[in-house]
Amino acid sequence: MGELNDILHDLESSLGPLGGPPAPLEGGITNRNYRVTLGGEEYVVRRPGKDTDLLGIDRGGERLANATAAGLGIAPAVAASRDDCLVTRFVACTPVTASEISERAGEIASALRAFHGSGVLLPTSFWVSDLLGEYASVVTGLGRSLPRGFSRAVLAAARIETAMPRARACPCHNDLLAGNIINACDDGRIMLVDWEYAGMGDPRFDLGNLAVNNDFDAEAELRLLEAYHGTPPSARAHAELRLMRVLSDAREGAWGVVQGAVSQLDFDFAGYAEEHFARLDAVVANAEFEEWLAAACG
Repeated sequence: MGELNDILHDLESSLGPLGGPPAPLEGGITNRNYRVTLGGEEYVVRRPGKDTDLLGIDRGGERLANATAAGLGIAPAVAASRDDCLVTRFVACTPVTASEISERAGEIASALRAFHGSGVLLPTSFWVSDLLGEYASVVTGLGRSLPRGFSRAVLAAARIETAMPRARACPCHNDLLAGNIINACDDGRIMLVDWEYAGMGDPRFDLGNLAVNNDFDAEAELRLLEAYHGTPPSARAHAELRLMRVLSDAREGAWGVVQGAVSQLDFDFAGYAEEHFARLDAVVANAEFEEWLAAACG
């Protein structure tokens, strides 16, 4: 806590005197987050985990993405930023379950579309095939071996990117877990938090990432696509969403492998990786996967 206390002491000069000890916020598996009171206002102080740059995170890009999203009304405001932490306004909120996220798919689609069209140029890129190569180099460079699921994920990602070439890059969130979607208490608005993986990439990935991480059924997928595009989705668009779900699991599993090699957090990253690789394998083994590839090719 010594380093955190030093940070809070420094923040007092710009945000006001500290009002009590910081309270840890549970649930994160990359960073350490604290709820603090400074100058009578509440904030969230986010301290990066160990070697998070190896995960493809750029803290300057995170701050820029968060500030852009806050300007659109879909994220908490950035109050201060330093190399060792990001400080955002605390938003009183309630957690949102996967089923609630499915029901509010249209609202989330509007938020994503606003960010995708914001025009902000983030300093990092986010393409899954590139990330898989970078993650593999990190793990093997640390003298660790890659699990067999990793190579299968690489093959699946290559097939998907062949079937649906990269879209024009736009700013994307790229980490739409249920825990990163909150319901603001004051007006019931959906807001997105945790922008550390934001980068220039394929907007279709955000849709697939949202759908797979929150167990969307076919009806919710169609509702998401129609809300995002403004028209009933084509069979091709739906197939692309399904393929992006697979691509999301490829990236998530590979992320777990890297975290298992570098993170100091007490979490079963190996089990996390295997869970995502297993889901990917099950989908790729299904005949529908070949149908989606064919549909995505047009």
